Amino acid sequence: MQEIGEPDKSPKPHEEPAAAAPRWGASPGAPAEWLFLQGPQSRGFELGRAFRIFWELMQGFRSLHFVGPCVTVFGSARFHEDHPYYALARDVGARLSKAGFTVMTGGGPGVMEGANRGAKDVGGYSIGCNIELSQEQHPNQYLDRWITFRHFFVRKLMLVKYSYAFIALPGGFGTLDEIFEVATLIQTRKIKAFPLVLLGEQFWHPLLEFLSRRLIAEATIDTADYKHILVTDSAEEAVQSVTRVAMSQFGLTYVPRAKRHWFLWE
Repeated sequence: MQEIGEPDKSPKPHEEPAAAAPRWGASPGAPAEWLFLQGPQSRGFELGRAFRIFWELMQGFRSLHFVGPCVTVFGSARFHEDHPYYALARDVGARLSKAGFTVMTGGGPGVMEGANRGAKDVGGYSIGCNIELSQEQHPNQYLDRWITFRHFFVRKLMLVKYSYAFIALPGGFGTLDEIFEVATLIQTRKIKAFPLVLLGEQFWHPLLEFLSRRLIAEATIDTADYKHILVTDSAEEAVQSVTRVAMSQFGLTYVPRAKRHWFLWE
């Protein structure tokens, strides 16, 4: 895992041009990672991975302890600057910052970059939880601070732990994974009923129809689980909803309870 720092804006010689289609999964992951998930390994290997994961968790906790009340914005890395979803994410980021939130994303390009950029447009604070991938994902240039994780499950924990609300724009498998993880945590009361907003009604309509006609109809979820999700095309409505719930129910009461200590990576 990479320590938090300032974005490196210099061009990377091994990067593909911006217009090139991403080749996710074109090469295998790091050998230690796929070996870890392949089943039982030697005791020494398992112990080493456990310590590695613990170290990654502790670095995340200490590095993000002082970021303040966040809203996490999910969405695809594949939408470029000229795409309407990028512009929508940028609008959301700006409005969240004006409302007093720290904007947190997965730290990569596309929708994530748009939200971080919107925050910086209005002088807001912008955080990224980046991930090491087989096709390397570099932190976008609109981050005040970032941290790069090796394990998806550690990264997802950080994106949830520090947020008062979650806004999802259109995306792929990763975005769906994040949405349903948050929805499951809310449903099972592992976290409070934080706002969960889907932006882009036309994009999300087939999914919502499936939830309504299949999951509710088959009683695999309750109507309340479905109704907790706000779906809108309006960045203004999304941020107003987030602000109203966060202020009235949760009070934006997060304040650091300790001084920063260099030996705790703060």
